[in-house]
Amino acid sequence: MQRRIDLEGCLNFRDLGGYPAAEGRSLAWRRVYRSDGLHLLSAPDVAKLRDELGISDLIDLRSTAELELDGRGPLEHEPMSFHHVPLFDGGRPAALDPELKAAIDRMSLADRYYGLAETAKPAIARVVRILADAEGGAVYHCSAGKDRTGVISAILLSVLGVPDDWIVADYAMTQENLDAIVERLEASAGYRDMFESLPPDTLHAEPGTMVSLLARFAEGYGSVAAYLESAGVGGEVLARLRAKVLD
Repeated sequence: MQRRIDLEGCLNFRDLGGYPAAEGRSLAWRRVYRSDGLHLLSAPDVAKLRDELGISDLIDLRSTAELELDGRGPLEHEPMSFHHVPLFDGGRPAALDPELKAAIDRMSLADRYYGLAETAKPAIARVVRILADAEGGAVYHCSAGKDRTGVISAILLSVLGVPDDWIVADYAMTQENLDAIVERLEASAGYRDMFESLPPDTLHAEPGTMVSLLARFAEGYGSVAAYLESAGVGGEVLARLRAKVLD
């Protein structure tokens, strides 16, 4: 099976199938996908998601401003359940108070990811529930498919028992296409302005960032399962998730 799905209008669409999980199991193929923005998909792309990949649920992690900027694209007209679950919905970094922005700039990317996980607990819990209850295949995405999507992927893979080394490798895989992803986003005036205000390490997908994030979860909660429990995700939800996505 092919992990990276080649699409004309998307640069970072990947199947999470095949990763080893707890108790000798593995993630099933064609159940859960991660991606960058889906608004530029071509007609053949749409047909592939619908007919070949069996997508029934779309989880959009972008902010309301991003959704309004680029829209949902051609999938809006498909019979797929759409879930807008922004992990943050505030202003762009350029609009932040200068002192707050300076404090954020001093943080590592892993620290910013962990801060996002802390502040977005209700949204992250909702994403896990949607994945557990999706009728067919489900894809979650943001704009680049690296940061917000990367945090969700780390939480999802960890709670399913995927070893840390595989989670780190999955995160770092975005680096292969990151230049092209950034180039596409910079073609949009809205994102071009945003990139100018981002700390330099935001434009990388280094393995060490994910190693540090997983360590933060272990230090703060003992496990990602305990983190999700603190977010209100009960054992019955995780049982449905495992039944759906594990072979």
